[in-house]
Amino acid sequence: MQHFEQSVYNLIVETSTNLPGDVRKVIQAAQEAEDRATRAGLSLSTIATNIEMAESKVSPICQDTGMPTFIVHTPVGANQIIMKQQIRSAIARATKDGKLRTNSVDSLTGANTGDNLGPGTPVIHFEQWEKDDVDIRLILKGGGCENKNIQYSLPTELEGLGKAGRDLDGIRKCVMHAIYQAQGQGCSAGFIGVGIGGDRTTGYELAKQQLFRHTEDTNPIAELQQLEEYVMENANKLGIGTMGFGGAVTLLGCKAGVMNRLPASFFVSVAYNCWAYRRQGVLLHAESGEIKEWIYPSGSDTPMKLAAADAAADAVTEQAERREVVLNTPFSEEEVRSLKVGDIVIINGEMHTGRDALHHYLMDHDAPIDLNGAVIYHCGPVMLKDEEGWHVKAAGPTTSIREEPYQGDIMKKFGIRAVIGKGGMGAKTLAALQEHGGVYLNAIGGAAQYYAECFKKVNGVDYMEFGIPEAMWHLQTEGFAAIVTMDSHGNSLHAEVEKDSLAKLTQFKEPVFK
Repeated sequence: MQHFEQSVYNLIVETSTNLPGDVRKVIQAAQEAEDRATRAGLSLSTIATNIEMAESKVSPICQDTGMPTFIVHTPVGANQIIMKQQIRSAIARATKDGKLRTNSVDSLTGANTGDNLGPGTPVIHFEQWEKDDVDIRLILKGGGCENKNIQYSLPTELEGLGKAGRDLDGIRKCVMHAIYQAQGQGCSAGFIGVGIGGDRTTGYELAKQQLFRHTEDTNPIAELQQLEEYVMENANKLGIGTMGFGGAVTLLGCKAGVMNRLPASFFVSVAYNCWAYRRQGVLLHAESGEIKEWIYPSGSDTPMKLAAADAAADAVTEQAERREVVLNTPFSEEEVRSLKVGDIVIINGEMHTGRDALHHYLMDHDAPIDLNGAVIYHCGPVMLKDEEGWHVKAAGPTTSIREEPYQGDIMKKFGIRAVIGKGGMGAKTLAALQEHGGVYLNAIGGAAQYYAECFKKVNGVDYMEFGIPEAMWHLQTEGFAAIVTMDSHGNSLHAEVEKDSLAKLTQFKEPVFK
């Protein structure tokens, strides 16, 4: 199959840069369902813009490559050893070309391989079938939503829902709880795959396999169809909303599968996927490896509706209780303490990226530059270097809660005034913001192209030994917009939405399925 590697490369690029048509339609429906004069409405408009930007620039929709996972069906006799080698080669090439972020790290040392290859990376599942063609499918599921996967062992007690037994009603409670616990940290609004039964390993695999289904298909098992319809009807009543800002749209899709289990075990596994639902597939000629057809509808045939973006921004800023504030870095304490939850902040000047490795390091070391009044961006960008230097190719926010053990201490130690990320942070950080005079700004998760446009120059980089995503990039910024969701007055939108959604979750406590 002389064209196999090139076909896989084309599949990787399409999956990373062009959201499929069936997913786009669901997001468009969410835009129509959400009040555009809200934070959630503005977020959905930004998401729509980002989708179009990624397609036109052939650049990653989201900076987080996740764990590339392939499912390959081959005819009897196909050489799977050669196919695996060529899939790995295509992954390395796509990474070098900036279509994937360098995302594979050694679990013991944290060293980044730089090419997305390593033990277990990428994930490749082979299965033979009796057809003559090769069917290869790929999903790129980012770490933020991967961290919101959850597995339940029935029977169990669930917060807000009480006992979940070993029956369809217990499964229903688990799925509703899984959506609640994700909040905005998995870049809601999202999609979920549900795996019922199996053991702990196969249950998660089954859940992830459900994410390869078409968004509009119907479950052939009547009980599971009933479950999927129930979840889609009721999950959005939780009020979590896009990015966890509150709102009418929390879930975009639910697909469930079932397999046999051991009598002693009853697992319900939920795979959460963000709105950047990057999965695609191709059917290949078995002899040549050339692409015969694409499995999912082309995103190019379903352009996003962008007209509402400006109107949504205008509607938000026109509301009396919400302000748009333009600030230049470094920030003063007075400027930061004047901000309140709901304000939209437009940032100009230099900001600095910082993720897990940097925060851990700075707890016991000095910073390489003066960070007094600085802005730290929780971001692991996709970067490419040419003869002119480094360029930002994708730069959306990462999930902030991972930095909760460090953030407050780091801010006070170095005088940092603002942190940008997604999904919010916890009580320790909130207390530090109040004591020190700091602010948490929520950017739109997954909007990697939208934010990359705001970085006009790379001023420098430190700690490249941590790998490109974990390095500390110093970026010259113009017009970077984010929403204040935690302020220096003890207010947290994230805590409010979580409390409200928990109260709403309790309405689903009583049995539904008999």
